Amino acid sequence: MQEYQGGAYDVIVVGAGHAGSEAALAASRMGNKTLLITINLDMVAFMPCNPSVGGPAKGVVVREIDALGGEMGKNIDKTYIQMRMLNTGKGPAVRALRAQADKHAYATEMKHTIENEENLTLRQGIVERLIVEDGVCKGVVTATGARYDAQAVVITAGTALRGEIIIGELKYSSGPNNSQPSVALADNLKELGLEIERFKTGTPPRVKSSTIDYSVTEIQPGDEIPNHFSFSTPDSAYKQEQIPCWLTYTNPGTHQIIQANLHRAPMFTGIVEGVGARYCPSIEDKIVRFADKERHQLFLEPEGLNTEEVYVQGLSSSLPEDVQEDVLHSIAGLEKAEMMRTGYAIEYDVVVPHQLRPTLETKVIENLYTAGQTNGTSGYEEAAGQGLIAGINAALKIQGKEPLVLKRSDGYIGVMIDDLVTKGTNEPYRLLTSRAEYRLLLRHDNADLRLTEMGHEIGLVKAGQYQEYVTKKAAVEAEIERLKGIRIKPTKEVQAFLEAKGSATLKDGVLANEILRRPEIGYQEIAPFIPANDALTNREIEQVEIQIKYEGYIKKAMEKVEKLKRMEAKRIPENIDYTAINGLATEAKQKLQKIQPETIAQASRISGVNPADLSILMVYIEQGKIAKTTSEVK
Repeated sequence: MQEYQGGAYDVIVVGAGHAGSEAALAASRMGNKTLLITINLDMVAFMPCNPSVGGPAKGVVVREIDALGGEMGKNIDKTYIQMRMLNTGKGPAVRALRAQADKHAYATEMKHTIENEENLTLRQGIVERLIVEDGVCKGVVTATGARYDAQAVVITAGTALRGEIIIGELKYSSGPNNSQPSVALADNLKELGLEIERFKTGTPPRVKSSTIDYSVTEIQPGDEIPNHFSFSTPDSAYKQEQIPCWLTYTNPGTHQIIQANLHRAPMFTGIVEGVGARYCPSIEDKIVRFADKERHQLFLEPEGLNTEEVYVQGLSSSLPEDVQEDVLHSIAGLEKAEMMRTGYAIEYDVVVPHQLRPTLETKVIENLYTAGQTNGTSGYEEAAGQGLIAGINAALKIQGKEPLVLKRSDGYIGVMIDDLVTKGTNEPYRLLTSRAEYRLLLRHDNADLRLTEMGHEIGLVKAGQYQEYVTKKAAVEAEIERLKGIRIKPTKEVQAFLEAKGSATLKDGVLANEILRRPEIGYQEIAPFIPANDALTNREIEQVEIQIKYEGYIKKAMEKVEKLKRMEAKRIPENIDYTAINGLATEAKQKLQKIQPETIAQASRISGVNPADLSILMVYIEQGKIAKTTSEVK
């Protein structure tokens, strides 16, 4: 097909899912003329799987996106139908906010934001190949022959990249939700030298709400106490009228139906070739792997205010349609449920992430970035976090500025990207609190204190949001100092209060911050015994309480971070020939050669690289005895 000039841009983002939306908004808001091109404009920021945002670890990511100046937190705050704080009975390191979304309103609102963003053009089209000259990406070409030039390109194709939907014996080429797949681009990425793998994910059936018997299920209401994902959303905007979710369970009858039809399950017949997500298995996979379990939880989640569709979370399946019907009708509350959409599995291509730099730029092609499920992750939040970082770094590079690389101690986004580029993944990657060694520092409540300065420096956090952060930070610091100077005396009222709380009574006056350090006592409870500070907001009070209660643990964690920073400062020259370094273990040579770490700290996190290998490597670097790879020798 004859090519024609479609236009020239600073940054082009391919794919307008959750990664692409954040990447395009970031690049354009940083002053770059940006093109966001996607297969279907009706699927911008669409939720083909669960209609929710947040949850353990993921909810922290959404707040980190907001702190850096991204959009996901603001968008879900406009369009949620239920908000819940999870793990409230546990410590602050694992608490997480989760919102049930009106999936159609969410997508519509994000599309509206993109359409009205200065410097950003939204266009429907199918990108078939990249324009690469002398190892540098310089644009894209679409199926219609339009050529768009750019200084940087971000690929966020998601599950559309050579997507194939599987239902029972049926397998056909498709993107998510029966949209068009992106096949030619997948071929082109291989031709350009990128290593590609095949992953699988899936989605459950949807049922009609009016056909569900909710009386035999357990209600899951939203919270009454205001909470939002964006630090700029006021408590006054909290929606008191929320839509509940409902809980039901599979049973031995359900499991028997599935076991009797495993010979028709693509997971076990060989039709499914891609690697599935360990932490989000299909119902047939759960029945086989956890055969001792008599039941599994299923959450009935409304997909929005203006639809009858209900998402059956926990029932992801690629079983034949007739089997899915039988499975549904075996479950309490769903005996007469009408299935509106069949569950399916989807296979798709991913770029093996060891080929990426921590900036998410590919090592093979300069000025080409990838983000989201294209990099082997799962989940809207993980995708959005990567998209934001890829968009920021594409913009910074063409502006000639230093890149933004989040360390593991900076945020869950940093943990995720480091895991991907350093350790890789052999299955769809999902963020978990257990992946973060500094999770006490990476809490949902302090994402703004960790990342707003960075967002402001790169130009994404605007004056109003930045001033709110400065005000909050100053108020928290001032209140902590104030409590250190107030002495609570052992009056009759104080002693009675302490006895009622099961806390040790006072023998003498004690500083207010020392009392607050006790696990059983909260800030609001000691307020009657100290001079009032009515100016503090609920979020500031939360921050004061956490910082005081966990001061010792936070201090120890920060000491470990300082040690890590010294290792991060020790840079490794590019394109080292590790096979030529005498003394390195064979496994270390292979892993280091493959990943090409940028710092000693990153090298230390590579599986198979031990302390002795690091010592040898550091000696070679300090003595300048570094051999370049063949491709670097002129």
